[in-house]
Amino acid sequence: MLEKSYEPGAVETRVYADWLKANAFAAGAGAAPGAETFTIVIPPPNVTGSLHIGHALNNTIQDILIRYNRMLKKDVLWQPGMDHAGIATQMIVERQLMERQQPGRREMGREKFVERIWEWKGESGGTIMNQLKRLGASADFSRERFTMGENGAVDDQMVQAVTKVFVELHQRGLIYRAKRLVNWHPGLETAISDLEVENIEIKGHMWHLRYPLADGVTYQFPIAHDEQGAPTEWETRDYIIVATTRPETMLGDSGIAVHPEDERYASLVGKFVDLPLVGRRIPIVADDYADPALGTGAVKITPAHDFNDFEVGVRNQLEQINVFTTAGNIIDADFVPAAYRGLERFVARKAIVADLTALAEDNPTRGLDHIEDKKIMVPHDEKSKLVVIEPFLTDQWWVKADVLAQPAMAAVREGRTKFVPQQYENTYFAWLENIKPWCISRQLWWGHQIPAWFGPDQEVFVAASAQEAQALADTHYGKPVALRRDDDVLDTWFSSALWPFSTLGWPNDTAEMRRYYPTDVLVTGFDIIFFWVARMMMMGLEFLHEEPFHTVYMHALVRDEKGQKMSKTKGNVIDPLDLIDQYGADATRFTLAAMAAQGRDIKLSMSRVEGYRNFVTKIWNAARFLEMNECRRVVGYDPKANKLPLNRWIVGATARGAAAVTKGIVDYKFNEAANAAYDFTWGTFCDWYVEFAKPVFMGEDEAAKAETRATAAWALDQILTILHPFMPFVTEELWAETGKFGTPRDNMLILTEWPDLAGLEDAEADADLTWLIDVITNVRSVRSEMNVPASAKLALVVVGANETTLRRLVAGTSLITRLARLEEITPQAEVPGESAQFVVGEATWALPLAEFIDIPTEKLRLAKEVAKLDGEVAQIDKKLGNEQFVAKAPEEVIDEQKARREAAIERRHHIAEALKRLS
Repeated sequence: MLEKSYEPGAVETRVYADWLKANAFAAGAGAAPGAETFTIVIPPPNVTGSLHIGHALNNTIQDILIRYNRMLKKDVLWQPGMDHAGIATQMIVERQLMERQQPGRREMGREKFVERIWEWKGESGGTIMNQLKRLGASADFSRERFTMGENGAVDDQMVQAVTKVFVELHQRGLIYRAKRLVNWHPGLETAISDLEVENIEIKGHMWHLRYPLADGVTYQFPIAHDEQGAPTEWETRDYIIVATTRPETMLGDSGIAVHPEDERYASLVGKFVDLPLVGRRIPIVADDYADPALGTGAVKITPAHDFNDFEVGVRNQLEQINVFTTAGNIIDADFVPAAYRGLERFVARKAIVADLTALAEDNPTRGLDHIEDKKIMVPHDEKSKLVVIEPFLTDQWWVKADVLAQPAMAAVREGRTKFVPQQYENTYFAWLENIKPWCISRQLWWGHQIPAWFGPDQEVFVAASAQEAQALADTHYGKPVALRRDDDVLDTWFSSALWPFSTLGWPNDTAEMRRYYPTDVLVTGFDIIFFWVARMMMMGLEFLHEEPFHTVYMHALVRDEKGQKMSKTKGNVIDPLDLIDQYGADATRFTLAAMAAQGRDIKLSMSRVEGYRNFVTKIWNAARFLEMNECRRVVGYDPKANKLPLNRWIVGATARGAAAVTKGIVDYKFNEAANAAYDFTWGTFCDWYVEFAKPVFMGEDEAAKAETRATAAWALDQILTILHPFMPFVTEELWAETGKFGTPRDNMLILTEWPDLAGLEDAEADADLTWLIDVITNVRSVRSEMNVPASAKLALVVVGANETTLRRLVAGTSLITRLARLEEITPQAEVPGESAQFVVGEATWALPLAEFIDIPTEKLRLAKEVAKLDGEVAQIDKKLGNEQFVAKAPEEVIDEQKARREAAIERRHHIAEALKRLS
């Protein structure tokens, strides 16, 4: 006998252990002979990570696809693994050493420090994999991979894959070493990717500085204009004003840019200024980057410390002057005034501003002109949000991403890989069409060390091993020389780009490579289209000559119930493990799936999770009810052989429900699939079929009982099957429990075949039962809308009924009177007065209500409610029609107004229908 209530905590751990024991997650488990493959590679979470709500959504969707395709009897592989997360992992271990007051990494040395990280990984890394298991993830964990391999050794297959790609791309001229600007983290002293930079708006300043013109040059600068903007008054100046948010970078200025069509400065192009405090003579150049309408129209150019300035510098052959150390201090160089050398950058800023202020006090045409308070966007490190990131000129390794991007774009344009929703193709193309060289080197110790060695004159030798590099060097120099390996490691995204094939054993010719590559679907978030999706496409096409997946499903963001992005600062973060503890994994998963509409962010509320926990309870209770009424599987049961319309109807409804769920999954409309399963299970099966079956179970017709019991058991089996990808735990538990009676189950539910129920619909039975449901539903609606007391037994009059309706009425009267709480149902020639009416089929149905409610008062109440709702809709329309309101209001406010409008219109429709019934 099933327990009275379902306890997720007690069931989930046991069921998951049973799946593992049965090897149900293994590649190919349950597959039919000769089956086609279905493969997903998990987006590898960071080894440092913990499960957040985005992970929960992402892996729920993956698991739905995996479980569904496994039940189609395909040869399924869900490849799990983790990313080594270079910066994050190194930071954690360094912090741990500091907290324990142990020697730091530089004191330990590289080899010992890397050993310490591997120790940390063994002890604490990979927590998220166990958390994914709590969610019900059915990945083949026996094949778990790590982007650094088992131990990072040179002969490890994962390491060999990275090395081979680097060496071959270098040989093909697609990887090179060059001095360029990068995002630089002064705290970690490494280059970082754009993804690791977060621009934060702060209250800052714009310092306007006067740079004196060299060689006694002067010009006429307009200081007054007429209404048309033409200058009317000028003054003679021997200086030019520029503005900056980072005064400390002026030490590296090597030019001033003005727009070539800016008449104010036309005479100055080709002239020079003397850089204040430094005394360097720098040119004034004409460049389109300068905007005449922005500030004074003149821009200081610091090519070594600003990305735009770097491009201007290249175009105009300006000197690239670095003024920072790797730690963000002012360098010790002859051109730097002695007072600033060695100062931390922000300390230097204050000193420079103070000196510029003093300079202006001595000579008003020199130094600081004025300070403007201004909100500015400042790049910070994405993790701590405390360290300001600097554009920094340094030697790095680069990939010619523009070359690799061409086949990746063609694959999508030609339809070999598609994005779902399709709109994300635009994001993909926008980035690839304007792609810049990819900086792949990092100044860290944790990661794949770059396979490059430097000779005594800094000649570089790229090879798969130290021995190969030595052979290349000896040949180059004509004698043995000492080599030094590059200390840098590769960007984490470099190894991640190989994930769809490195996890399958490449570069070795493995059975898994031949069997499972290319994979099928990638499920990921929109924020890493550039950093991961595009790069996997590039590498897959470059080395395997085939796209790594045919479909990229982009899921949306999970926000709080008000539509705000979750953050620790706001205190609105929802921990999926808390949801699992409180409501169970099934309710958590089903909530995420049911809200996963394509291209629409999820507004997650606890009430929705609680509602789907109630759905789990509903399924459990329905199974208990069937068990108590001896509904058991019958050997040889044929759903096509049913005699009773009730059973013929539920068989057809089950077929429609299964088809709707299947279509939703196949179309990647997981919300539609989940809602179809919900509507059929709760609405059709539990609310209607079970209620209609109760009189049969209590009746004397043994044949009807037997057929209904067998049909109910069969339908429950189909429900458990179509719900399994969404709610694996409760369905597997009920599958096992209901399998204790009758013929033993062939398989666990996870390995059971997905139902194909085509051809089971019965049009006549469907019409009869749909009619019955419509009549009951309409009576219930009238009772609710008219505030009829629940205890009141009403009379129902039918007018204009044809033979079919009368036949159905004879068969269904007992059900209608019981479920709609009626005294009697009588056919009459005319509609009685003071009654509420509705139409089902050709007949008019009437409920005389004068005995139970005051009809005129009820009409007045309903009319007032309609008018009130009309007013609400008009008020909302006025707001949404106000361009200023729409432009300024937060997105969540606009969405709330739209939702209120929809709710009011729907409510108005129901009230108007009720009023119409009384008219």
